Amino acid sequence: MSVLVVAEGTQEQSADEELIYTIDTTEWTSNASSPTVVATDETTDETVTTTVFPTNTPSASEAEITLSPLKALTKGHLYRIEIKFTGGSNKWECYFKVKCTM
Repeated sequence: MSVLVVAEGTQEQSADEELIYTIDTTEWTSNASSPTVVATDETTDETVTTTVFPTNTPSASEAEITLSPLKALTKGHLYRIEIKFTGGSNKWECYFKVKCTM
């Protein structure tokens, strides 16, 4: 598994759920800041950030990044959630996948 993938791996979420995900950045930095998020529907190969994160305001506190609620997923689709952030002088990126199961 790539070091870019968060430790929790692929998550499952239903089309009706609205979930807030938290990323532990300890593997990269203990002082994350300036997070940005992009969501891609891997089933259609389209960027869907504004659809699944209508309020896209992730926040960072020390080694934790909290995403806005992820919602409006399509059943049977697989989503790649990419998070970019700064730690000191470095810029990092990680991702996880969400499978919409029902």
